[in-house]
Amino acid sequence: MLLAPLAGAVLAVSIATGPVVEPQGSAAMMSSQQKSAAINQLVRSATECIARAVAADPRFGTAAPPQIGDIIVDSVPACLRPVRAMIDGYDRYFGEGTGQAFFMGPYLDDLPSIVIKWTAEAK
Repeated sequence: MLLAPLAGAVLAVSIATGPVVEPQGSAAMMSSQQKSAAINQLVRSATECIARAVAADPRFGTAAPPQIGDIIVDSVPACLRPVRAMIDGYDRYFGEGTGQAFFMGPYLDDLPSIVIKWTAEAK
């Protein structure tokens, strides 16, 4: 339900924007802790952007929990730059394809509950 529309949006953006380029070898010199810190910032940025867009959606206050996925899907296009940066960051720090795997798996699995929690705390 949530996976297919988001995957389509991200794939379209990845083709349109291409990867974020960083100097060769810089990620290889980073410790696991440094890589995790860099990724956490990218994940936080993408998630906060999506949560802000969801909170601004007029349907959010009236939507039942199962419909939150639809609001998230509709909010992602406004956040394509940070989402793309997160995916590219995973690829850069942990290897090609890891960003898409993270996004399509654990990130999307947890996103609805994180967005609900973030918006509740932001009130």
